[in-house]
Amino acid sequence: RCLRITHSTSCIVTTSEDSWKSVKRGRPPAACHVIGTWSLQSYVRERLSDGQRHNQFGDAPIGYIGYAPDGRMYAIFTRNDRVTPRDVVPTDEEGVELIGTMVAYAGTFSLGDNVVVHHIDTSWNQAWTGTDQIRHFVLEGDTLTITTAPYKSYLDGTLGRSILVWTRVH
Repeated sequence: RCLRITHSTSCIVTTSEDSWKSVKRGRPPAACHVIGTWSLQSYVRERLSDGQRHNQFGDAPIGYIGYAPDGRMYAIFTRNDRVTPRDVVPTDEEGVELIGTMVAYAGTFSLGDNVVVHHIDTSWNQAWTGTDQIRHFVLEGDTLTITTAPYKSYLDGTLGRSILVWTRVH
């Protein structure tokens, strides 16, 4: 099912058994409100131990996420202050910095009650390819808030979640 939320709801940290059971594979319903292209407004990392938050990709990340009627999806987002390589082919150091300031993946998706699962076919991080990434979402008008399941940060090893706020592209 695809639900539209019309009131403010806080995002949950874990996936309840009922939410997970509600996930249905296959094409989304024709009237599904998450279908479309969304522009990234903010990307916040929240540490679970103390609730501390910081802007994972700076104050003005750039990116898009798209959900198509055929059940395909993509996501790509970057910092807005990325290094510009000195040449068309980045040096090894520039390449490492560029990869560390982006997220990109594509695949299919399944929907449930305020849950979307991204089934990753290809990714900037090969460890994600072939995995299912669980996301909780709240849709209010033209604002889509997606919260990841808890994971260890690749930067500091702490357990936390990412909260991404998107607006519909018209």
